[in-house]
Amino acid sequence: MRLGSAPVKDLILKGGMKRFSNPELALHHALALWAAECAERSLHLFEATCPHDERPRLALSTLRAWVRGESSMVQCRAAAFAAHAVAREAQDRAAIAAARAAGQAVAVAHMWSHASHAADYAAKAASLAVAPELARGVWLAERAWQWTHLREELRPLGFPKGPPPMQA
Repeated sequence: MRLGSAPVKDLILKGGMKRFSNPELALHHALALWAAECAERSLHLFEATCPHDERPRLALSTLRAWVRGESSMVQCRAAAFAAHAVAREAQDRAAIAAARAAGQAVAVAHMWSHASHAADYAAKAASLAVAPELARGVWLAERAWQWTHLREELRPLGFPKGPPPMQA
């Protein structure tokens, strides 16, 4: 797995700092699709409170179109800005996090490092949607799902701080 001629492991620098380059396109697309899947798992939390606002769902559709070569990175950035705008307008904390997950996911088209933020917001949305005493378990379960659904060689990019905790 390489970034041009550099291995993916070289995208992460000492101390968690990231290089400002994207991996080769096939890997970039795989990371984008994973981020979209993470965000989609929480999207219903936004749609339950804002059923007539399609901006987060349209953002994820724009990202999938980018992966197919049917949308540009500039269109993805605009969709990301729209998803973040609706997050600022929403009132429910889980809905806000779900919209932010979609915004971060579509921003992966611009820069791979947004993928981990999409996953973080999706897990946060899931944990905010339940009673406080259940939140940690829901968050852990969501992070475990994300870990197992990301290709092993991409895990250093999706989880730059290492594997998520798997139990409370």
